[in-house]
Amino acid sequence: MEQAELKQHQRFLKEAVKMAGKGMNSGKGGPFGAVIVKDGKIIARGCNQVTSTNDPTRHAEVDAIRKACKKLGSFELTDCIIYSSCEPCPMCLGAIYWARPKALYFAANRFTAAKYGFDDAFIYKEVALPLDKRSLKTYCIDLSNKAEPFEQWNKKTDKIEY
Repeated sequence: MEQAELKQHQRFLKEAVKMAGKGMNSGKGGPFGAVIVKDGKIIARGCNQVTSTNDPTRHAEVDAIRKACKKLGSFELTDCIIYSSCEPCPMCLGAIYWARPKALYFAANRFTAAKYGFDDAFIYKEVALPLDKRSLKTYCIDLSNKAEPFEQWNKKTDKIEY
């Protein structure tokens, strides 16, 4: 990576870190922030709002993704870059993959976050386990019409693929 490109990524990461502090210091939630950039400009900012909204999905990255998608009128962020103050948790990483940005950059890694009480290691381990081995009791119940919504989707002529 060239020096000029590195400086630009650092500038946007600093904005994500600033959002983390801003959200945390205003009482919105934990120390996490994110910004989404398109064509060299920030189009959305997000901060963690889990505790202020009583919503466990209000992570910084998800907050920023929702704002960026609304602004662009699209469920995909293919021409965008996501900058996060910290390595995204499994939920956010899943949302980021679904949003399809062209890149993700983060500052602190998950091991740094874990040192401060934000440890996602158990989720990473749980997801890889068979259902009967997970700590959350998880069941798959066979229903005769389980594939019906998928079959209807397959026949739908006006669907928007994603």
